Amino acid sequence: MDLHDLPISAFIAPDGSNRQAVAPLLEQALQLALDYAAQASELPPLPTAMPGLPGTALPEQGLAEEQLLAHLRSLISASLHPAHPGYIGHMDSLPTTMSLVGDLLSAVLNNNMLSVEMSPLFSRLEWTTLRELAQLFGLGPRAGGLLLSGGSLANLEALAIARNQILGLSGGALTSLGARPVLFASAAAHTSLHKAAMLLGLGSQAVIPVPVDESGHLDVHQLPTLIEQAQARGDRPFCVVATAGTTVAGVIDPLAAIAAIAHRYDLWFHVDAAYGGALIFSEQLRPRLAGIEQADSLTFNPQKWLYISKTCAMLLLRDTSLFTQAFRIPVPYMRQSEAQGEATDDTPPNLGEIGLQGTRHSDILKLWLSLQHLGRRGYARLVEQTCQLAMLAYTRLRTLPALRFAHPPETNLLCFRAEPDWLPAAAHDELNARLQSALLEQERIFLSLPLYEGRRWLRAVLLNPYTDEQVIERLTTGLARLLEQERQQHDSSQAPGR
Repeated sequence: MDLHDLPISAFIAPDGSNRQAVAPLLEQALQLALDYAAQASELPPLPTAMPGLPGTALPEQGLAEEQLLAHLRSLISASLHPAHPGYIGHMDSLPTTMSLVGDLLSAVLNNNMLSVEMSPLFSRLEWTTLRELAQLFGLGPRAGGLLLSGGSLANLEALAIARNQILGLSGGALTSLGARPVLFASAAAHTSLHKAAMLLGLGSQAVIPVPVDESGHLDVHQLPTLIEQAQARGDRPFCVVATAGTTVAGVIDPLAAIAAIAHRYDLWFHVDAAYGGALIFSEQLRPRLAGIEQADSLTFNPQKWLYISKTCAMLLLRDTSLFTQAFRIPVPYMRQSEAQGEATDDTPPNLGEIGLQGTRHSDILKLWLSLQHLGRRGYARLVEQTCQLAMLAYTRLRTLPALRFAHPPETNLLCFRAEPDWLPAAAHDELNARLQSALLEQERIFLSLPLYEGRRWLRAVLLNPYTDEQVIERLTTGLARLLEQERQQHDSSQAPGR
């Protein structure tokens, strides 16, 4: 094939003939990445300006490497910087170093997780690693799982399997049902459950919200009543979803109590532990997940509290054969002996045949490398120390009388809002929005501003391992100063003659 019209660095020649030409480009790109990562604290958590993009995404003639590197520098400066210690607004953080190594090598190898033939080693690595993680959660000897592109897809696949198993559907067809299938989840559960219900043909209204108690947990006293009311209406309950680490407040539903209710009514028990599942690595904190071992299925996202670069999420099942029952359609371009082979503990099936995703990146490499590099003790230390930091922030911020807290921290999330008595309640949401903006501008601390219980709250996710007590002190003193300024401005506006 004639490649003379292409840049000499368009590909890395398998015979090494252009190695000397490609090496400087890769070295510059690596240096660019390292320079950014090692100086992220000097950048604002959120970009302050948005540069113009090139006029076209598809130029007639390709650009020189120097131009592309210049574009990269501009793109980096205008990106979100979750590595900044003051970025504590969302469940994002800097990735492990081994995530970077794994992503790079995965791109170079470019194996396809569709089948064992296309990824012989990585298929086995994913199958065995997720079996081991399933054992860590206590799911039993037949447990294991698949990596997926995110927690939303994991929840979708879990509900599809639950629907088919509990309702006895063949091939997932709903035509044989004479009643509406419904599931139950906390009113604070993730919105992906509603999307999953839509995609499964159930409709978003099939997700029946269970009220939360004063602590933000799914109210287990109301759950049986809601199940029985659904049955009395002629609906077909099939699943109960518990959340281990809600998105806004980080609270953990009472898993053991919910499991008991689900099994009493012969319903599937799914745990969305996308965030809080990381507590399982800590002997000290894993009791907060008591009952998770009773799950029929479990969503867990290493891309959050395990610091794996995106994307990296998983669905774990108590019985991995249910993947095959729910999704397996053999691909015609695989060897029949391989496509029809039975999976064992060490020999995986074609992973693309037993899930919704076919072609898939080998995300297992960055996860496996990070687990190997940090070990269980390393992850336990990270989980424990970030939870301790959340408790410190809770203690310090409680010294400010104007602040109200949604709940005491159960993970490393803290959700609070300013409700000063000198300001009408109707103005509190706007006040918290101003506080968010001022903290970012003056302290380089970014908090998110979610809607929770019909009001705007400030949310801190103390995930970054480089967020320390100094950041908490700046947050506390900064809020105290801003609240005093707001009070003075309010008093001045209320003075006679104004």
